[in-house]
Amino acid sequence: MNIPESHLPRVVIVGGGFAGINLAKTLANKNLQVVLIDKHNYHTFQPLLYQVSSSGLEPDSIAYPLRKIIKKHSTSFFRLAEVQQILPDTNEVATSIGKVTYDYLVIATGTKTNFFGNTAIESHSMPMKTVPQALNIRSLILQNFEKAAIANSKEEREAFLNFVIVGGGPTGVELAGAIAELKNHILPRDYHDLNPSDMNIHLLEGADRVLPPMSHHASQKAERFLKALGVKVHCKTFVENYDGLNVKTNSDLEMQSQTLIWAAGVTGAPVEGLKADALMERANRYRVNTYNQVQGYDNIFAIGDIALMETEDYPKGHPQVAQPAIQQGKLLGHNIVNLVRNKPMKAFTYYDKGSMATIGRNKAVVDLKRYKFGGFFAWFIWMFVHLMSLVGFRNRVVVLFNWTYNYINFDKAARLIIRPFKK
Repeated sequence: MNIPESHLPRVVIVGGGFAGINLAKTLANKNLQVVLIDKHNYHTFQPLLYQVSSSGLEPDSIAYPLRKIIKKHSTSFFRLAEVQQILPDTNEVATSIGKVTYDYLVIATGTKTNFFGNTAIESHSMPMKTVPQALNIRSLILQNFEKAAIANSKEEREAFLNFVIVGGGPTGVELAGAIAELKNHILPRDYHDLNPSDMNIHLLEGADRVLPPMSHHASQKAERFLKALGVKVHCKTFVENYDGLNVKTNSDLEMQSQTLIWAAGVTGAPVEGLKADALMERANRYRVNTYNQVQGYDNIFAIGDIALMETEDYPKGHPQVAQPAIQQGKLLGHNIVNLVRNKPMKAFTYYDKGSMATIGRNKAVVDLKRYKFGGFFAWFIWMFVHLMSLVGFRNRVVVLFNWTYNYINFDKAARLIIRPFKK
């Protein structure tokens, strides 16, 4: 892999998500050689992927080059590669471009879409975990508008204008609201030959309410906001089969749709090579102790969504969201420095800053420890937090400009089919 030889201990980080980049930044210039490996050369701000899917933002607004994050760190290196196997007996990692040795290995590979073993849904639905997938959804939505305009029958037109989103968590709720705004503000202006009432957005959730991880207050407000936007919410409903056109659920609800977006869950993305008992198979997450050491290993760590740390407060592990990943990445950086200096490590304690979700213009919900609220103020808080969390000053400026433009003009400026999608 052409990494320079060094007398410094080498830390290999697999994954450039929230956990990986915060660890890399914490270890910068700490008398350690850091090697960051990822199959993409950019960090993706996943909370805003749905805005790329719904034509609100261009992908370069939410992506940031990994090399730019470490460019000022003289002992940090990036390699564009896919990790294939961990070889713990020789302290090596095998990748698509060769092997690299490590003194300390940190697995921060995050998650992948979970289809729960349903191969038909996996083949025909649209996942939304990466920038290319978000662009596929954007292209498909816009292409369906174009096809609906030339459809020969009402049934064919309705199939193109029926959008089914499976999963009523934050991703599904936010995407449903964004597509509803396309229907309410873009369709009437851009497509005069289409009737907006022919377009339907269906949000399907298996639980008895949307936003199950959040409070009942947030769920009720979110459902009210969604219905006000025209979204049809179906709780206690899950998809049993989808063949690319026909949607079959566990209830009497059946419909035809050319677009089914799968936001119903994630599973860990582990790497081959570690002992079987280090991985909780059901969740595909590595069992770690309070120092994020993988069970059975002293110099292999896992952080972020791939790590399952069982504590009294979180017996099933921490939520698979950005904040635990960021906090674990920062603390592990300090702990590795302490390990090298033969100092004790500090156990991880998660500080829950709250959770939030936006449903659309002036509509959001926020859960804090003591306060729960929704509406315009919650929407403003959501915007501020996400804007400040973006990596890079340029991205913050571009996103702020786009949001301001969209707010003033009721418009989504990124309605471009740059790369047509073929089902």
